[in-house]
Amino acid sequence: MIATAGHVDHGKSALLRALTGMEPDRWEEERRRGLTIDLGFVWTYTGRGPIAFVDVPGHERFVGNMLAGVGPVPAVLFVVAADEGWMAQSAEHLMALHALGVDHGVLAVTKVDMMEPELAADEALDQIGRTSLGRIPWVGVSARTGQGLPELRDALDDLVARLPASDAAAPVRLWVDRSFIVRGAGLVVTGTLTAGTIRSGDTLELARTAQRFVVREMQSLNQRAGEAVGVARVALNLRGAQRGAIRRGDALMTPGTYRCTSLIDARLRLCAPADLPRELLVHVGTATVECGVRPIGADTARFTLGTALPLRVGDRVVLRHDRGVAGGAGVLDVDPPALNRRGAALRRAGDLVAYPDTPDGMSELHRRGIVRAGTLRAIGVEPPPVPATAGDWLVDPDVARALRARLTALVTGRAHDPSAAPLGVEDARKALDLPDARLVPALLRPPLAVRNGVIVHAEAPDTLAPTVREAVEKLERRLADRGFTVPTGDDLAVLGLRTAEIAAAVRAGRLIRLVPGVVLLPDTVRCAVGVLARLPQPFTAGEAREALGTTRKVIVPLLEYLALRGSTRRMADGRHVVTGR
Repeated sequence: MIATAGHVDHGKSALLRALTGMEPDRWEEERRRGLTIDLGFVWTYTGRGPIAFVDVPGHERFVGNMLAGVGPVPAVLFVVAADEGWMAQSAEHLMALHALGVDHGVLAVTKVDMMEPELAADEALDQIGRTSLGRIPWVGVSARTGQGLPELRDALDDLVARLPASDAAAPVRLWVDRSFIVRGAGLVVTGTLTAGTIRSGDTLELARTAQRFVVREMQSLNQRAGEAVGVARVALNLRGAQRGAIRRGDALMTPGTYRCTSLIDARLRLCAPADLPRELLVHVGTATVECGVRPIGADTARFTLGTALPLRVGDRVVLRHDRGVAGGAGVLDVDPPALNRRGAALRRAGDLVAYPDTPDGMSELHRRGIVRAGTLRAIGVEPPPVPATAGDWLVDPDVARALRARLTALVTGRAHDPSAAPLGVEDARKALDLPDARLVPALLRPPLAVRNGVIVHAEAPDTLAPTVREAVEKLERRLADRGFTVPTGDDLAVLGLRTAEIAAAVRAGRLIRLVPGVVLLPDTVRCAVGVLARLPQPFTAGEAREALGTTRKVIVPLLEYLALRGSTRRMADGRHVVTGR
C-alpha cells in the first residue's frame, strides 16, 4: 500500500489515473472542481503482483484528510510538479511523513511535458534527504503523454520489494477510513491492514465501544477474499453493525490485544514542548482527536487525549494546530504514572530520558519489576525471556534476586526458632508484597521447596516445626505396639501438642483428627482396619466398638472417616463391611 503526498495541483490524482486506469476522486464535487477533497483508493497489477494506492488531498484545508490517508501506510509516492517545484504543502506533507517515520518512497516529478524535471527533482531530493525518507529514487513523468510511466512502474515495483515483511501473526489493528451501507449486506468498512491476518468469520472488537462484530464477508481490491494478510487493502462486511456504529478514525482490533488509553507520555519530533500550544490535534492511523499538552522534559510531554485510542509503545503520531502540522511524537508509555506530587514531573522527565524510541521488552520489565506478559503485549512490547516466571507473570532478574534474598532470610529466620512453624506460601506472598502466590515457588532455589503450602528444606521429612515434630515422634514411640489406643487431651498436652500444634501435624499427615478432641496416629487407624477386617462381615457399630475396646464417641467418627476413605462401606441396614482398601 502506497500513499501519495505533495502540493495541491501537482498532479497526484492524474498520475494515479494514468498508472491504474481508475478514478481516485470518488465524489462528483472532486471531479467537477479538479480538486481532491477526501481519500481515494485505486490499484494496479504489475509483474510482482498488485500495488494499491491511497490518494490524499494536497490542499491545506484538507490536511486532516491527508493525514488519515498516510497514517496507516508504510510507503509514499511523493509528487512534485516540474513547473512549480517545491511548495508549501510539499513541505507540510514531508513534515508529516517525517513525523510518522516513513522511510520508504519514490519521488515522481510530474508535468515533464511542460518543463525539464531536473531542477524540481534536485530541490525536492534535497528536502526529502533530510528526513526519515532519506535518499529515494526519482522518475520524471507526464500523466498527459505517458512519458516515464513504465520507469515509474518499475520504481514502484522495486519500492514494494524493499518494504519489510509485516508480521502475519500480529494482532489486528485496522484503522477505518470509510464506512457505508450496501443494500442487502449492511455495513461495510474499509481500511489498510498494516499487520496481522483477518479471515472471514473472525471476531473483531471496536476500540471505542468494546463492541464485537463478526466478519461476514471480506474483499481486497474488489475481489472476495477468505483471508487477508497485512499489508493489504480490505473491505469488511460486519454482521450486526448498524449505520453510524463505526466511522473514520475508529479502530477494529483483535479482541483483548490492545489497551485503549487517553493518557500517554511521548518524545517529540521536529518540535519542542515549550513551542506547542496547550491544546492541539493528534493524528494517528485514521483518527484525529483533541489533545491537552503538558511539557515534561526537554523533548518529552504528556498528552491527554479527548478520546481514548488503542495505542502502543512505539506508535508515531502527528501533531497539528491551527497553523498546520506542528511536528510529531513517538509514544513512550501508554500507562504513565500520575504527576500529582511536588517534583513528580521533574522526576518523570529524568525517567523518560532512559526510555528507548523502539519498544524493548527487557527495559519495560526492568521499569515495572513484576508484570504480566499479556500486559506487555497489550502496550506493544514483546515479553523477554526471564528465569523467574509463574503463569504469565514475569519478574525482572534484579528484582528476582532481591526478592529471593528476602525470602531466604524469612525462611532462615524461622529455621533458627525451634518453635516457629515453617513459612506458608501466602504469608511469604504478603511479606514480599507479591501480586500472586504462584510467584513464591518461582523465586525459590534448592534446597528450599514448597510442600503442603509451606516452604521447607527439600530433605525435611515433613512441614512441621522441629519442636512439633519431636512431640509427634514421642507420641509415636509411646503408642507403638499398643494396638488401638486413643491418646487423651492430657496425654497430648503433656507432649506440647495443643490445638495449633495438632492442626499443623494434621496438615503434615502425621496425625488424624476425627473430631475435636479425638486424635489418632495413622498407624492406629491402620490397626483399626485390620481388627475390623477380622470381624464377621458385615458388622454393627457396637460390634466394632467392642472389638476395638473404645467408646461410642470414638467409633462413630472413626467409621465415618473410614467410609470416606473407602476402607469400609455402610450398608442399607446400617451395618458396615470392610472393603479391603
